[in-house]
Amino acid sequence: MSLPVQFSGITVLTKANIYFDGKVVSHTVQLPDGAKKTLGLIYPGSYHFGTGAPERMEIVAGACRVTLDGQAAVKEYPAGTWFDVPGQSGFTIEVSAGLCEYICSFL
Repeated sequence: MSLPVQFSGITVLTKANIYFDGKVVSHTVQLPDGAKKTLGLIYPGSYHFGTGAPERMEIVAGACRVTLDGQAAVKEYPAGTWFDVPGQSGFTIEVSAGLCEYICSFL
């Protein structure tokens, strides 16, 4: 699977989504078909997120380590990879150095 490098014909919401005192920041984009995605940055640290709907996190740049709720395994995700998170669940994402850039799609 190839990660997108741009989205055409989108609407961008100008208000940022800011979490963990600015350590995780994203912007929401709406595609022409009504689908919603967020594009964001994660600074070094460990953060837990809950999900309502299922999500796909695509790592655009940098790297992270992820533990899905209810699982003991920690998996590494470098740029160019992705992971899915079930709805009504959550995950812990850790960035050890640099920035991790991502696209979050709501499935």
